[in-house]
Amino acid sequence: MNERYAEIDEVIAYIHKNIYEPLPLSLLASYIGYSPYHFSRIFKERIGLPPLYYVSSLRLEKAKDLLLHTHLSIRDIALEIGQQSLGTFTTRFTERVGVSPSTFRNSRDEVDERLLALQRLSDWRQSMPVLNPNATIEGTVHAQAPFQGVILIGLFAKPIPEGLPLYGTLLPSLGPFRFTDVKPGTYYLMATSVQWGMQAVDVLLTQSTTLRTRSREPIVVTPYTKVPPLEVTLHVPRLDDPPILISLPLLMDHFLKKVPLAVR
Repeated sequence: MNERYAEIDEVIAYIHKNIYEPLPLSLLASYIGYSPYHFSRIFKERIGLPPLYYVSSLRLEKAKDLLLHTHLSIRDIALEIGQQSLGTFTTRFTERVGVSPSTFRNSRDEVDERLLALQRLSDWRQSMPVLNPNATIEGTVHAQAPFQGVILIGLFAKPIPEGLPLYGTLLPSLGPFRFTDVKPGTYYLMATSVQWGMQAVDVLLTQSTTLRTRSREPIVVTPYTKVPPLEVTLHVPRLDDPPILISLPLLMDHFLKKVPLAVR
């Protein structure tokens, strides 16, 4: 846990405990005795996201859980997480998770199919072409705990893994990674692991079952400038990690569609 602005940990714990209750900015700020402006500033500096965006992300994560573990209608789930409009809920869920609520609810069977297809691949790394060595982000992935499975890694526009990554791939093991032909811009690197044999619901929810990592600082790509190699370490989930909203089966499917048939 990051020690800078440690009081934010108290607010995060409070948010998790009261996620189904109204959580206006003024309430969160007063919980630790700060003004809304000061609280918003240090929360974003610590977590990378504005407080209310973080709250909405956790509520979408709860919606994913309710979709898989209850028979509530999608409208009732929207109401449960404080979203009065079904249309707005469906739009936001689809944008940030990558699939609609109904598709997500029915995606358990896809998980086993995608994992089996990935296990049958041969040498993934040789299938990744180098398009432009002058616009490359590369590095090495390590892990705090051993695992056997696949690593999903990508560059996102925001410091939270939601929606499809701007650049993304899968790795068959710990070790090197590379994104080529990366356009100038600001990116955040996110990665998570999926172990072979995981239950479908654990792959779909990921709250406490997958190792993960994220870049605390943005990765800035400018024309004709080389980005220094990155060293990232997958760790067990932490309280201040943003939820993984993007559907992992969707990422697997996108990767499998790009892999040449000869490599399968």
